[in-house]
Amino acid sequence: MSSTAHKEKIAVLGAGSWGTTFAKVLADAAAGDAEGAPGQIVLWARRPEVADEISQRHTNTTYLDQLTLPELITATDQLSAAVSGAGVVVLALPAQSLRDHLPEVRQALAPGAVVVSLIKGLERGTHLRMSEVIAAELGVADDHIAVLSGPNLAMEIAREEPTASVVACRDAAVAERIAGLCSARYFRPYTNTDVTGVEIAGIVKNVIALAVGMCDGQQLGDNSKASVITRGLAETTRLAVALGGRLETLSGLAGLGDLVATCASPLSRNRSAGRLLGQGYSPEETAQQMTQTAEGIKSAGAVLELAHQHQVEMPITEAVVAVLTGKLAVENIATLLLARELKAEREGLTHDR
Repeated sequence: MSSTAHKEKIAVLGAGSWGTTFAKVLADAAAGDAEGAPGQIVLWARRPEVADEISQRHTNTTYLDQLTLPELITATDQLSAAVSGAGVVVLALPAQSLRDHLPEVRQALAPGAVVVSLIKGLERGTHLRMSEVIAAELGVADDHIAVLSGPNLAMEIAREEPTASVVACRDAAVAERIAGLCSARYFRPYTNTDVTGVEIAGIVKNVIALAVGMCDGQQLGDNSKASVITRGLAETTRLAVALGGRLETLSGLAGLGDLVATCASPLSRNRSAGRLLGQGYSPEETAQQMTQTAEGIKSAGAVLELAHQHQVEMPITEAVVAVLTGKLAVENIATLLLARELKAEREGLTHDR
């Protein structure tokens, strides 16, 4: 990437663990660029005290403990100020509140700006992916909307433990540009043009992680969890392909990679939420114990409705939704997670009508 690319302003909206961590990735990538000086990275935080702490103390102790953030990062609690003049606007907001923030973003958005979504959720009621919500609300063309997904557990990346990810945009050159901006010593982005596949993989893996967490909460063993992960990937693949995604995307970092990380790590919000549900806590009680949003709880119902709309069988998702809506006691979930008619393993992998 050229030095001019790094000199532009980048706004990151959302100062939770992933938004703050990604701002750090951007800053470290810019600082490591031999060609030019770092640019300006502005984080938008909903709470003024979080913005003040980031700007003055270079920490975000609410989400990242005492980890020191690069001085290049500043923060504000004024959304328009963060967006104004930014060539790249990164969205790290809860999926179900994204649309509420976008009118203000649109007013301040610079012409030609690229919008990048870090959000892994499906909007309830509309069944829209986040890139579709962004396009509808901001009037930004598809070739200026990118999504970033993969095995991205924020705390591990904040500690600079090596990881890889995927930047997807229908315009390969835009994907390469964004990948260049976030290519740090410990963060390796690959590019893809399959936005649908990348987003569906990131959305459904949260639901599968809830199921794995429920198994954990029920003290089921690794065989059960491995079976759920593997068949969860199969039902994720069926939905993605039915919506126009590519099969190979689901076997890559945004598919299998993200699914394994989310289902296996104790740092995963959705796995942690599933474990609480498996221990008998209600969805409301689970939410109260979580410090951050578990998107799978919010998106599971929308995912199942979307699957029904496209006549795709998703038995694991169906079982999770049944628990979340009180139609199934969590102690009975084990028998339903793999409940399908007997068939060859590969049968119905890409479609199940």
